[in-house]
Amino acid sequence: METATETTPLFSTRPFHPPTTTDDPRLPLFQFLEGCSPLGLRYERFTIALIFLSVSTFVASSLFLPYNSDWDYHDSCGRTCDAVWFGNRENALGALGLGNTSLVELLCVGVFTVDYAARVYTADLIHAKYQGVAGRLRFIVSFFSLVDLASTVPFYLDAFVFRETDWMASNFVRMFRLLRMMKVEGRYDLALGMVDDVLYGQRGILAVALFVGVTVWGVMSSFFYLAERLNPSMIYCGAAPAYCFENQTSVDTNLCQIDSWGIVDCTAAGCPPVSDYQEPCWNVYRSIVSSSFWTLMELFGEFPLVSQHSLGGQVLGTITAVFACAVFALPAGIFGSGFEKEIAKRRQTMSCISCVEGERSESDGFVEMQILDHHVGGDSSSLRRSLYNFLHLQTTTWSKLFEMVMNSFIVGTTIVFMLSTVTDNNTLASWHGFFDMFQMFAFLVFTLEYILLMYSARENPKFSGRGGLSAYARDFFRAVDLISILPCWIMLILSPFLPNEHIALFNFAEFCLILRLFRFEKYSQAFRTFDDVIRDNLDVLTVTGFSAVLLWVLFSSILYLTERNNPDEEMSNYYKTVPNAMWITLLNLSGECPLAHYSSAGKVIVGIIGLFATAIFGVPIGVLGAGFEEIVTRQNEDVPEEEMEVESSSCELTSTNSFHVACFKFVNGIGSQSAYYFEVSIYVLIGATVVIGVIQTVDEYNNAFSPVELIAVIVFTVEYIIRFIGAGADPEFANVSNGILKRLKFVISFYSVVDLMAIVPYYVAAAMPGSWVDQHDEYFRMLRLLRLLKLDKYVPSITLIDDVIRLKRRVLVVSCFAAATLWILFAGLMYLAEHQDHSMGIDNLPLYGCYENCSMSVRYENMFTSIPLTGIHLTGDFPMIEYDAFGRIILFFMVIAAVGVVAIPSGVIASGFTEIVNSRHRSTEKIRGNNAGDDWFDIQYQQLEGCPAPRSAFGLIVDSWQYNVKEYLDGKVDESTGKHHRTQFSTAGRGFFFVLIVTNVLAVILESVPEIDKIVGNEMGNFFDSFEAWSVFFFTIDYLLRIFSARKSREALYSPLVYATTFFGIVDFLTIAPWYIQMLLSSMGHMNGDEAKIFRIFRIFRVLQLEDFLVAFSKLDNVYRASKDVLKATGLMAIIIWVGSSALFFLFEENNPNFRECDDSVPVIGTKMRPGCYDFESTRECNEFYPGMCSQSAFINMPNAMFYVAVFLGGEWGFVDFTWQGKLVCMFLCIAGIALYSIPVGTLFDSFGAVVGLSEDDDDEETEK
Repeated sequence: METATETTPLFSTRPFHPPTTTDDPRLPLFQFLEGCSPLGLRYERFTIALIFLSVSTFVASSLFLPYNSDWDYHDSCGRTCDAVWFGNRENALGALGLGNTSLVELLCVGVFTVDYAARVYTADLIHAKYQGVAGRLRFIVSFFSLVDLASTVPFYLDAFVFRETDWMASNFVRMFRLLRMMKVEGRYDLALGMVDDVLYGQRGILAVALFVGVTVWGVMSSFFYLAERLNPSMIYCGAAPAYCFENQTSVDTNLCQIDSWGIVDCTAAGCPPVSDYQEPCWNVYRSIVSSSFWTLMELFGEFPLVSQHSLGGQVLGTITAVFACAVFALPAGIFGSGFEKEIAKRRQTMSCISCVEGERSESDGFVEMQILDHHVGGDSSSLRRSLYNFLHLQTTTWSKLFEMVMNSFIVGTTIVFMLSTVTDNNTLASWHGFFDMFQMFAFLVFTLEYILLMYSARENPKFSGRGGLSAYARDFFRAVDLISILPCWIMLILSPFLPNEHIALFNFAEFCLILRLFRFEKYSQAFRTFDDVIRDNLDVLTVTGFSAVLLWVLFSSILYLTERNNPDEEMSNYYKTVPNAMWITLLNLSGECPLAHYSSAGKVIVGIIGLFATAIFGVPIGVLGAGFEEIVTRQNEDVPEEEMEVESSSCELTSTNSFHVACFKFVNGIGSQSAYYFEVSIYVLIGATVVIGVIQTVDEYNNAFSPVELIAVIVFTVEYIIRFIGAGADPEFANVSNGILKRLKFVISFYSVVDLMAIVPYYVAAAMPGSWVDQHDEYFRMLRLLRLLKLDKYVPSITLIDDVIRLKRRVLVVSCFAAATLWILFAGLMYLAEHQDHSMGIDNLPLYGCYENCSMSVRYENMFTSIPLTGIHLTGDFPMIEYDAFGRIILFFMVIAAVGVVAIPSGVIASGFTEIVNSRHRSTEKIRGNNAGDDWFDIQYQQLEGCPAPRSAFGLIVDSWQYNVKEYLDGKVDESTGKHHRTQFSTAGRGFFFVLIVTNVLAVILESVPEIDKIVGNEMGNFFDSFEAWSVFFFTIDYLLRIFSARKSREALYSPLVYATTFFGIVDFLTIAPWYIQMLLSSMGHMNGDEAKIFRIFRIFRVLQLEDFLVAFSKLDNVYRASKDVLKATGLMAIIIWVGSSALFFLFEENNPNFRECDDSVPVIGTKMRPGCYDFESTRECNEFYPGMCSQSAFINMPNAMFYVAVFLGGEWGFVDFTWQGKLVCMFLCIAGIALYSIPVGTLFDSFGAVVGLSEDDDDEETEK
């Protein structure tokens, strides 16, 4: 058995060679076990097959358990079948007295028991350290030895030791079969064995990142607890006992009460507490402990309760989506990056097993590209030669015209197939006869072309010999041609014998015609790189792919065991079998968490998956996507015809009129302080009006800030008039000599149109009260948000996109073709799989005409509804999981292969944008010449090197006290080594404060638990109050001592004020100030116990004081400074995308009936006299008829829309059932919006790496050179 070592090759069919020079009689047995003999090689293959058989039977056994009665074939495996394969119940093997077992299990256990005994017997031949009894014990505790034991010993314990107990139930024992997969892991690769190397290699960075991640997690959990602990929408009754549902289908949580301790009482809702169920319903944010799981999900970028958050929760959710997710992702990102680096390191040391002779020519699958090398041409006397010249060589204008016609047919069949799926439109329905005729004609044309191509191919000498035609038929393009028409011929032949209900087969045959989209590959050569990617990364894909499968099966089985009996019916249904569990676990490992109400054990497992397993599971997917992007980029590297430079107009003013020149300078902040301040005031006013526009969409504040709005309109009007006058001197219009034409050109310019759209509607509405403009004022108010675009003139961002497209045009063409092709094909497959899927119910979708008993068939009604939903899945998000088996299989391949490829265009745009912005600031960075993030503090700190601390104005005694206090707090620095030396008293004090910080954090967490808080009580002077008072006393002394000694601290630049404004000073102040404020308010009678809890939660910030022990957060200001140039441009662009998309979603989805909810007394569909909930065009009209009975669950105003869009832009789609306009916005975000929005976050991540050390330091590289 091979032991993992640091020098083990990454991938080798023979990683270990046993000694061959010894006379030990055990050597043949050892060689047999290690597969180093012909018989041993057969045994090795047999054991691998046995391992996979064992694992497969475990996975399949859950399908045939007695309680799985909703599966049609659950009882199809009788006693004999069960005795052979599964051992789920009593069978013929019961006579052995081993409990429920099977022949497969007995065979596996028997073989592996003998195998293990033989390995122990020959262990010392692996290494001398395993000699003797002590050596054998050392071997027994080695990794793969423990794997062998864990996969066999539980069987013996269950069969012979714990025969009368059920704690080691057979299914639990069988789960250990999965560990046998580790034997393959150890024999063929060491992917999971690399984990310890990754942890060791990244230990320093991981420590910092984990501290940052855990701190953010703890702080955000505490604030989410504060925001949601009294939110009735967060009350969960899904696992309530049966008596709560005797007279109702669900518990109305709005009738539940939450007491001062946070305990929920749903007596009024028909679910009272009883002795066995003290709290049948509970708030999922009832404590910081319970809040931590849901916060963890949101920090993963998942928002399973997105529609249930309160206003405070939405604010916190927005902060989480915009900032916290990126910070929390650092540990997983570092772990995944470290894993890839370890793989790359081992690839460099990998021994070469075999070499391929000669240079590899173009892929054999693309012989069409090589035909031109065998030019026939010339005499066209024979028909076949004429066809060859016409179809293959395309040397004439007519042949090229024919190619264009065939391409038009390909595009036509795609469009016709999409249109033919629309059945609810009367106009299109009348065209279905034409669509069928067109499809049939195209099918015949494609067939004729295929026959002629095959017939004429023999003119090419390469395909003229025996087997040549068969080789040509295997060409990629000919295979596509055949696959596209063969199903149609099959259906045409079988159609007289098939009943009408087999219409799905006819739809599939028509879908196959659009596979000819791959014919456009000859122009882009995008997909031909897939085989190159797989070949170049075969070793990595083998290693990481197997590890990913191992993790998938292992975590699926664990979650199956923990969740199959979950009291929440929805949860248990998705985990009732291992195959079912594998569907949800696949999504978990890809970074998704569509379900969240797990058991306690399940929550721990899902947390582990999110923190670490996703990093390993994502490596093979990332390798495919990155490899594809690398090859496409290399083969299509753009070389712009001209340098990408910042366009600049002449700086000379073009007017001799001094008044025009003065106006131009004034509005552009040139020439005087007043002009500068006016320009700054315009920026501020733009920001203020945007914020006001957002707030005014809230019903309670529709007319708020009207005076400010009036002032802003007047100011913008004056600014526009001045710009209009100054346009005559604007260098941008220097090519126009006439002053009137200059101003006319100014009026129709981009920024002028933005100005006019933002101010003209205000005057029209004011001048014509009650007019159409006035009636639609809420929509025209959204135009004010366009003022954000004016900032692009000063900080270019959106206007750089055309530069990005020019810079990356070739790569974008190729990658967009690949992405669009996969998007269309997967959308078609999802339509075929789901448009008749009625297996699982979903929420009502009145906008789509479904008011009850809805299913996925409503969402995938046609290709046009399938495209945006498929686009959402291709971004890597899976908000919809109610798919049948066919749909899940398609989505599996979408996760594995398509997601990474479809993301390439957006990634190219993002990288191009960053490249251009960085190039514009490169000269500034060179001039600066400092390290990443260096600013005034770093410069001042360096300048103080060697400078003595200033003396105290109060004399030498105070000087001595300050030095002593500084030495106590921070230790004494050894100038020669830079190390801190502490006295025993200083060390003890440091340890005391470490314990005090940790216990304070624990106190905050424990006090949030309702049961503990209720025992302690809320009386003044209780345990938590006393502990808090003493803690504040010590923290206050520490804070004052640091202020006192700051005059002797170079880290504080010898200034108490500087210390107070540094990260440490602010954190120290935040840990004590809330307590004093609380005491002050309490003494004034303005504070009750519940309000005091808000202040006590601020104690959680004391965790930041651990920064004194592990530096991390104090570098964040350096991170910002290191990336501020890029952040200016990308941050503005992200804000524009965020606010703009939010405004569009608000306008389009404000009255979407799919998001409307009505009181039970309101009919769903009514009559003329009594209309129903979904009969109204708007929720406002519904409320006018049924006062207070109608509500909208999403996009009710701009702040609400901004929360949801922030979540969308993070890649999490909490809603998908949009109007058609909303679907267009959705597709824009899928294609480019998410990538562009994520650039600032990625920039911060890179800067964090540069500052903290997550990436290689440039200076170190130069030193090595």
